Formats: sequence, structure tokens, C-alpha cells
Amino acid sequence: MERGENPCLKSPLIGNQEEASGYGFDGETSHQEGISICANFVEEARKQLWLAGPLIAVSLLQYCLQVIAIMFVGHLGKLALSSASLASSFASVTGFSVLLGMGSALETLCGQAYGAKQYHMLGIHTQRAMLTLLAISVPLTVIWFYTSTILIALGQNPEISIAAGTFNCWMIPSLFAYGLLQCLNRFLQTQNNVFPMLISSAVTTFLHILVCWGLVFKCGLGSKGAALAITISNWVNVFVLAIYIKFSQACIKTWTGFSSEALHGIVSFLRLALPSAIMICFEYWSFEMVVLLSGLLPNPKLETSVLSISLNTCWMVYMISVGLGGAISTRVSNELGAGNSQGARLALRVMIIIAITEGATVGVTTVLVRHVWGRLYSNETEVINYVAKMMPLLALSDFLDGFQCVLSGAARGCGWQNLCAVINLGAYYVVGIPSAILFAFVLHIGGMGLWMGIICGLLIQVLALVTVNACTNWDQETAEAWRRVQKSSLIDKAP
Repeated sequence: MERGENPCLKSPLIGNQEEASGYGFDGETSHQEGISICANFVEEARKQLWLAGPLIAVSLLQYCLQVIAIMFVGHLGKLALSSASLASSFASVTGFSVLLGMGSALETLCGQAYGAKQYHMLGIHTQRAMLTLLAISVPLTVIWFYTSTILIALGQNPEISIAAGTFNCWMIPSLFAYGLLQCLNRFLQTQNNVFPMLISSAVTTFLHILVCWGLVFKCGLGSKGAALAITISNWVNVFVLAIYIKFSQACIKTWTGFSSEALHGIVSFLRLALPSAIMICFEYWSFEMVVLLSGLLPNPKLETSVLSISLNTCWMVYMISVGLGGAISTRVSNELGAGNSQGARLALRVMIIIAITEGATVGVTTVLVRHVWGRLYSNETEVINYVAKMMPLLALSDFLDGFQCVLSGAARGCGWQNLCAVINLGAYYVVGIPSAILFAFVLHIGGMGLWMGIICGLLIQVLALVTVNACTNWDQETAEAWRRVQKSSLIDKAP
């Protein structure tokens, strides 16, 4: 495709294809069409699974950095464990989720540019995002520096809050690395080049175990060593990917070195990045809020313990959905950028079937292990039995969460971040959290009521996203993707 050519005019519209193929065919031709449709479906499924598999592994491996650090800290005592857990939760809410959301704007920009064969634009978009996320990390650094003050002001235990503040102060350099890592990940992901990310994350996670052991125990740094280990590991991952991108032949067209063009269009990038961050944060914050609300229930120690186990389990399963969401985002954005509206629609249909299969499998597995799962976290019979009661609710929430993650991924591929931010606001803060408070504190269902509220929010989110996708005119989305690519190109050519 030549630059400047409208891809919408290059590929026939779906409706025209249907008109051309809907009349005058005999049974043999219809049979051949059926075989062709099946072959296209299988080929699309193969592409998506080839993408999703490594992306799921990358999500799990990068998520494990904080989990591994907290596991090492857990051997230092209750204070160290509780403060590190609180610090990790605070860091996720106030820092990592913001950078993750802003970085995901590249799924739209880079994905559509790659589909349109505007290869040089991937490097420009990525550099622009790197500059923006580094700048955003500065005020986030101030928030992390005052972690203990903020937590004490919110009514948290002073001793735990002070230790949590120390943990986050040692983890501050990780903010800048995490922001860069999100940009590099999206840069490679949107080119369907995911195996370098997998190898880099696997090596980093393995080294992270050794670094944690050395800093926490051998160097005697304790919980500060665990925080420093997270920082070191994130920077190692960044440097490995940066070296690969710099010297790999696979990126020779998409990364042509640093350019002053990245300084143009930052406001345009923010128009997509900020709603993208809000979209992600609204969802992440609602889950963390449930754990905070559990501390206000009768028997708060039991409720908080069980809700924390539930949340950790939910996030672990969610990493699978993140991989699937990343895969569909890449496929949809690539197809729209290439002017292939039919391909984008097929990609979404295939991923929906994959997501339903994955969700059903995870849900059944969750129910089957309900009497065993609690034993992995606690030896107390009361906690184990409570976790067993929660697991069917977790199974339902995991299914809905996986489904919405895929639909949200398709939305990012299209550039619907503004709409999704509004949907998430309504789903979680107009329906979800108020429902959780109603079930838990008015109807006295306790921690299970809090999770039922989250399920209500997820259900509204899924219904809204299904409605939006069902009403989508994919030809129109293709034209919009083309306009976005051309507008970005014009901005970067401006003096």
C-alpha cells in the first residue's frame, strides 16, 4: 500500500462482497465458501493464539516481580509483610496502573500505523509516549515519597504506614523504568513481535529471584532490599528490550533512532492516553476499594484476609485475560490500519469464542479447587472455609472479567478509550461500589456481598461493551483509523 492511499478504497466493503456472493451459486460453490470461511476462522485463531500465548506469559512474569519480592519479605515477620503488601497496593493504585493505562494508548496508535504500513510512525509514537510517561512519573514520585503521610491521613496503622512509605521510597526509580517498559512492550506487541518480550521477561524474573535473595538476606537490607530488587529487575528488562530494538533487523523499519518529531503532537497523544489511563484506573481502583471496605466489616481480620486472597487470585487469573486483550487489540488495530474491516470483525468474533472457552475453563477449575485453594494461604479452618464459599463468586467474576478484558482490548484497537472510560465510571462507581456497600453493610452479606457488588459492576460493563461492539460499523471504524494515521503523519511533518 502506498503512503497516502486510502485503504478503505483498496479493499471491498463487506456488504459488496455479500452482494457479489449471495446470488446464483450452486451447492458446490456454497460448500467451497463454507470451507473458505472455516479456513479463515482457523487461520485467525492461529494468529491470535500465537500472539496471546507469549503475551499471557509476559503478563504473568512481570506481575510476579512484586509477588516474589513480597514472598521474600514475608519471611521477615508480620510487620514487614503487612507493610510491603500495603505499599505494593498503594504503588499499584497511584503509579503503576496510571502508567499502564497511558502506555496502552500505543495499542491504538502503533497498531493502526503498523497496519497502514506507516512503519516509521511506530518509533515516533513510542518516543512520544516515553517522553510523556517519564514526565508523568515525576509527580507520581512525589506521591510515593509521601506514602506514609498519605496512608496515616487515610487512617491506616502508623507503624505499618511508615514501613510502607520506606518500601515505596526505595521503589521510586522503578516508576520510570515501568513507564518505559510499557512503551517498549506496546512497540513490539503491535508489530506481532512478542517472543523477545517473553524471553526478556523470563530472564528478568529468574534473575529477580536471585537479586531478591541477595539483597534481602545476604546484604541484610530486609524489605528495602526487596523494593530495590523490583527496581533493578524493571530496569534490566528495559535495557534488554532497548538493546534488542536498537540492533534487531526485525525493528529496522520501525525504529530509525531518536527524532525531534517525537516532540510534536504530545497534546494529541495525551488526548488518547489520559482517557486510556482513566479507563484502566477506574477498573483497578474499584477492586482495591473492595479490600479497603472489608476492613470496616465485623471481624475485619477475617474479611480482609479472605478478600485479599480473593483479589490476589483474581489478579493472577486476570493476567490470562490481559494477554488475550493485548492480542485482540493488536489484531483489530492492525486490520483497521490496513483497511480490512472484514478482518477486524472476524478477529473479534474469533477472540470472543476463545475468551468464552478460557473463561468457562477457568470458572470450572476455580469451583473444583474451592476446598483446596484456601490452604495455600492459611492454616486456619475459618479462613479456608470462607475462601471455599467465595470461590464460586470468583469463578463468575473471572469469567465476566475475562470477557470484558477482550472487549476492552478490541475497544483500544479501535481507539474508543473515551467511551470506555465513561462505561467503566458508570459500571463500577454508579453500580458496582454502591451495590457492594448495599450487599455488605445494608443486607449484611459481608465480604461476599462486597464481591457481589463487583460482579454487578462487571455485568454492566460487559453488557455495555457488547452493545457497543454489536452496533459497530466496521467500515466506518476503518475510515476513522485511516484518518487517525494520516493526521498523526501530518502532525509529525509539521515544522
